[in-house]
Amino acid sequence: MFCPSQPLLIGVDGGGTGCRVAIGTHVEGVLGRAEGGSANATSNFEKTIENVTSTVEKAVAAAGISLEVLSDARAHLGLAGAISDEDKLRVSRALPYAESVVTDDRATTVFGALRGDDGYVVSVGTGTIVGGSTAGAFRFVGGWGFQVSDHGSGAWLGRNILEQVLLGYDGLLESSALTETVFSQFDNDPSKIVAFCSTATPGAFATLAPAIVAGAGRGDPIGKDLMARGAGYLMQGLARLGFQAGDSLCLIGGLGPHYADYFTAGSLKGRIPAKGSALDGAFALARSGKTKLRGHK
Repeated sequence: MFCPSQPLLIGVDGGGTGCRVAIGTHVEGVLGRAEGGSANATSNFEKTIENVTSTVEKAVAAAGISLEVLSDARAHLGLAGAISDEDKLRVSRALPYAESVVTDDRATTVFGALRGDDGYVVSVGTGTIVGGSTAGAFRFVGGWGFQVSDHGSGAWLGRNILEQVLLGYDGLLESSALTETVFSQFDNDPSKIVAFCSTATPGAFATLAPAIVAGAGRGDPIGKDLMARGAGYLMQGLARLGFQAGDSLCLIGGLGPHYADYFTAGSLKGRIPAKGSALDGAFALARSGKTKLRGHK
């Protein structure tokens, strides 16, 4: 077994779709990575703790390091659903590491994408993050979870396409090729949509998003309308943060780049590739030892 020369550092990026972990040290940098199950602190606390700890252990094993070093490790976790101080403290106390700093995933996403530079980030996957960084201070809009927020996200798109399907079934909206395709996944039975929605997680709703993106790309009117509505919210959020055409802007996540076609042309003048991922941001924050993030609200 390899024995690191310094206490282990752990970076965790957790969301509704999955959990990603990077482990390493100040000197060696990242030594191992692993992926695991979902880690949304609101949707399922117990499963989040289980998935985080098991994925950390997988990353440690991949690096050939003894699990015994975890008791001295310092972790930074950016978790979807970790909104209140109580949520963050509860997660921190449930983890077996020497120090665990917990933020929601907005901070790690913005820090990873911009690496301390000024700019703006729109990250769209299962959920939605709209944030900006100015002189090391973070500002965000939205990100309050699928039940009341996450407009434009995969979960939001999935929930909305099912609404459109049922409106078409009731004769209140003209169906399209997209809604017919989605309806066929439920055997053209509205009761099966109702049953699905009664228990579906944000990640489950988000499984419908690729069909919407593809349908919009083919010119489907309902798909295009949903994408345009999502883009409208994202641009409104950026404007609220002070974004102006020409400012640095990252569009990231599984869905983020797909919204580029629905943004106004001028808003993309300063578009740049992300300098890193949310996992990179989490590991960098663990490495920095920061326990407070300026403007993290």
